[in-house]
Amino acid sequence: MPYRTIVVHADRAPNAAARFELAAQLAAREGAHLIGAAMTGVPRYMLAGSPYEGSGVLIADHLRHAAERADQALARFEEIATRVGVPHEQRRHNVDEYAGLCLQARYADLLVLGQADPDDHDEGGLLLDLPEQILLHGGRPVLLVPRKGSFAPPARHALLAWNGSREAARAASAALPLLQQVDKVTLAVFGPAKGDHGEEPGADIALYLARHDIKVEVLVRPQSADAGQAILALAGDAGAELLVMGAYGHSRWREMVLGGATRSVLAQASLPVLLSH
Repeated sequence: MPYRTIVVHADRAPNAAARFELAAQLAAREGAHLIGAAMTGVPRYMLAGSPYEGSGVLIADHLRHAAERADQALARFEEIATRVGVPHEQRRHNVDEYAGLCLQARYADLLVLGQADPDDHDEGGLLLDLPEQILLHGGRPVLLVPRKGSFAPPARHALLAWNGSREAARAASAALPLLQQVDKVTLAVFGPAKGDHGEEPGADIALYLARHDIKVEVLVRPQSADAGQAILALAGDAGAELLVMGAYGHSRWREMVLGGATRSVLAQASLPVLLSH
């Protein structure tokens, strides 16, 4: 099923324009409606007034500054979406990025986010754990756009990392509209030869993809101590324009967190990555 609604996070991160461009080009190719969503980051209690605020002047200045930042991000989004010629709209929400983007994601087919940049100290930059939190709690697939470089919708080659898990299956299904647009998909099977992979590793998921008119090449790779690095290295060697993989989580002290492979990819990927949890 093609994407019909795509949401892109609008902020003032250094590479936000590349994110808007990719989202707009992808929406145009898919015939989708594009939504630029900016969050002021202002807690709701500040909007309602707080007995602890001391002076309304400080609160008013903060609210005005937050709104200006969001409007600047949306203006850049508007410029790019209009140039591309895609049907679009702007949304500005007086809430933090975590709650706001999780809510927006649930009414979209795909959420486009920027990769966190630990060197971006601007107050309008991406929160370092935002992609991780949206993956865990947003309920929709995420297309992560690297913090450096410019990217077009994938057309030649995509890499699908497969280990037979529920998360990998969800990612493969969520990526179908993208995989159907590329010339070739490399299906990289990581892990034991049997078990979750069936008698012939990768055969079942390759057949599933082939029935969606996707050309697939299967590569079987041994399980790696650093799966994230292995996946990224293979994507680089293959010249892939897109990486598709499941976002794996586990419970730690009753708090869901992402595993090491997913966190490595989130932090180090240099190509767009579609992830689903």
